[in-house]
Parts: sequence; C-alpha cells; structure tokens
Amino acid sequence: MNTTRYPHTQFSDQDMIDLSASMKIGILGTVNPQGLPHLTLITTLMASTPEKVVWGQFMEGVSKKHVLQNPKTGFLVMGLDKSYRRGFANYDHATNAGKDYDFYNNTPLFRYNAYFGVHRVHYMDLVAHSGKYPLPMNKIVLAAIQTMIVKALNGKKEKNVVLNPWTQAFFDKIDNLKFLSYINADGYPEIIPVIQAQSLDREHLIFSFGAYGRELEEITANTTVAIFGMALSMEDVLVRGTFEGIRNLAGMKFGVVKLDWVYNSMPPKPVQIYPEVPMEAVREF
Repeated sequence: MNTTRYPHTQFSDQDMIDLSASMKIGILGTVNPQGLPHLTLITTLMASTPEKVVWGQFMEGVSKKHVLQNPKTGFLVMGLDKSYRRGFANYDHATNAGKDYDFYNNTPLFRYNAYFGVHRVHYMDLVAHSGKYPLPMNKIVLAAIQTMIVKALNGKKEKNVVLNPWTQAFFDKIDNLKFLSYINADGYPEIIPVIQAQSLDREHLIFSFGAYGRELEEITANTTVAIFGMALSMEDVLVRGTFEGIRNLAGMKFGVVKLDWVYNSMPPKPVQIYPEVPMEAVREF
C-alpha cells in the first residue's frame, strides 16, 4: 500500500461530515471472480464511524456479488466542490436494520420515493484513505487538449467494433467524468480520475498523462483496466480492456487501452453489452 498517497487509517470528523452529504459521487471498485477490476456508481457511500465505510443498496448488480467473493475494495467519493477522497476497504457484512439503515431511508431521496428504498446496508473496514484533494482542473483541461491532439495524429486502427455510437460519443464528451481502475500489487482496485480520456476509435480509449501522470505510469503494459464513464445526469457505462503501455508523440506522453468488454450499469437492468450476450428463449415459467 502506498502510504504516501494513502496516509490515513481513520476518518476525521470533517471527513465524516463531508462524506455524509447526499449530493455527491461515489465510486466503488471491486474484483470480479476472474480477478479483474469492476467499477460501480454508489452514491450512498459514506463513513459510518472513523473506521467503517458504509453504503446502502437499492438495486441489484454484480458488484454486490463481487464483495462476497473477494472483500478487497477501492472507493472514491467526490463532492460538489470537485474535491475527492479515495482509499481502500475490506468488505465485512450487510444488514437490513439499524441506525444507518434508518438514516438512508429517511433522506429525501428515499423517504419520498414510492418505488424503492435502501433495502440493505453494507459495511466495510477502512484500510487507508488519501484525505481530501481538489481535482487539478488546469492539468485536466491541458490533458484533454493533449488527448485530442494525440487522437488526431494517431488515426483509427480498430479491428473490432466494441463501442456503439452512443458509448463512443459518451466517452468523447469532455465534461463527462471518467475513472480508471486496475488491481494493484496488494490486490485492491486502485481508482484514478482520467477525465481526459476519449475514444481513439471504436475499439480503443486514449488519454494523456498530463493529469495523474505519475500514477498512470505505475500501470504496467498488458494490465487489465476498467474505465467508468458517467455524466451528472446519472448516465453511465463501464468498459474494460488491456492497457497497451506508455507511448510518446510530439513530446506528449499518453496511454491506450484496447477494449474487449462493455457493461451497462444503469437501471432498470444492468447488462453486458459487448460481447453481445445471446438471447435465450424462456421455456419454463
């Protein structure tokens, strides 16, 4: 564990206040049964105690199964002020009662929702967290411009049509948020903001190292990475592929991910988009 990047083993009182805000972005990183990274939008992520991370479940999804098979998780929580905290935690247990259960179901989002509420609360033991950091917007804007330049100079090289037109256009929107995850040496999903990421073609994503470059340089070639894209309108999509290593062009350092998997994590039904899952006839009711 990088103790310089993640020096805190407890949440402070201010951490707990900030993380309890109802309007925030929460990203949970899990490890799937194949040992690959998976990212999920969990807006209910917060600190229950100085040593506990908690989140409320109101829909089904594969991440809830992942934590039962592998307790190692990563998380990132970003507030409306564009500052964030990220870290690691070990999954512990779930319950459908208690003070946190009552807290979630008495928030405006769930208290006045006639269709669903939080039906299960999940608890994780905090391993370490970064503390509060602002998004480096100047670096991100520069990295986005560099990504566009590199993209224009590289040209298309797709062999497989992995991204459909909607997904490609979604990743190309500069104001959409994007987060990359890979499994670090300790077995935890590391989460790095890559807001500058864009599509190179319909099989590759590309991103400049102008923002979070030192962290991106730690990813070795041929590592499987996941990239989660989301809009503030709560649209989101998850892709996964192979990091093809560090490249240089016109003095700019960048990375390319060759995609091989796409997942729709939005309600009402999370489902794999690519490779396409064949439809099966229902024969028993």
